[in-house]
Amino acid sequence: MKRGSSFVLSIIMLAILLAACGNSGSKDEQSAQGGDSEKSLRMALVLPEKIGVNPFFVQMDEGFKKAGEEFKVDTKTIESTDPAAFEQNLRAAVAENYDLIITATFQAEDALKKVAAENPDKSFAIVDTTVDLPNVRSVGFHEYEGAYLLGAAAGLSTKTDKVGMIVAMDVPLMKKYTEGFKAGLESVNPNAEFLMNYVGGFNDPAKAKELALVQFGKGADFIAAASAVGDLGVFEAAKEKGFYTSGQDTDRTVEDPEHIVLSQLKSTDTVSYQTVKDFVEGNFKAGAVNYGLKEDGVGLTYVTRDSETPLNAFVGQEVIDKVKAIKDDIVSGKIVVKDPLQQ
Repeated sequence: MKRGSSFVLSIIMLAILLAACGNSGSKDEQSAQGGDSEKSLRMALVLPEKIGVNPFFVQMDEGFKKAGEEFKVDTKTIESTDPAAFEQNLRAAVAENYDLIITATFQAEDALKKVAAENPDKSFAIVDTTVDLPNVRSVGFHEYEGAYLLGAAAGLSTKTDKVGMIVAMDVPLMKKYTEGFKAGLESVNPNAEFLMNYVGGFNDPAKAKELALVQFGKGADFIAAASAVGDLGVFEAAKEKGFYTSGQDTDRTVEDPEHIVLSQLKSTDTVSYQTVKDFVEGNFKAGAVNYGLKEDGVGLTYVTRDSETPLNAFVGQEVIDKVKAIKDDIVSGKIVVKDPLQQ
């Protein structure tokens, strides 16, 4: 009896041990699954050039990193030295299995079209241009609304009734700037003469300066800079000759407040931040998304955003107040600024 009892007891104890081991294994498995579900999202910002000279990318990177910190996302910014390196970097980001890959500008279009098409299960976003693929969000701006405000400010500020603009290239994207500016100028000062010249590229300060000097020679007292890196040449000419100018994308007035008196703003920080936020919150969808004055995607210093720099007397508070009223009318729909690419 004792042997039988011992045998039965041993069987019972063995069963208990096996059950305990089984339960322990289930807990470990559940723990591992829980860890996967709580794993941080990983996102990459792959840029077609190095961050530095062009404030467009500097600001975009800032918004991307800010969103990463706020939403607990692992972020990585990858800079490129040339077009070939950009495509390689884009492919590397895919290979590293980032949950979302963001890039920007028409420089990235061709490479993204190839890489996104080859990876239909991967999510991408591109800022400031359009790639029509089912796994790509294309983020655009209503630059013409910001340009309209800048043109209105120039038209109200000019003392010679001659206003100029130095433009990077004669390409569709730049019409959002030139046509918007012209419409704003004519709305407040139909007698003003509008001078416009194309640099022929986005990285030629010397040519931009030369053209600005030509416009100054024709009597322009305000010459808007819209030539990317070429803007540096316009700023240099303004400082040498004493005319007034404006910057693009970020607040450039801080660089030379005596001559750079306004800046048309393109809030790449806002859109990169919002893109990350949408992905984290499950609101990310492919297709076109556009940001205008209403969404704080575009704007003008002193009108839609404050500046560290005091307002230059050439513009004056009276002009700013009038342009603020114009901004409100655009946001409310009372004034409709036409998209020059849709006409």
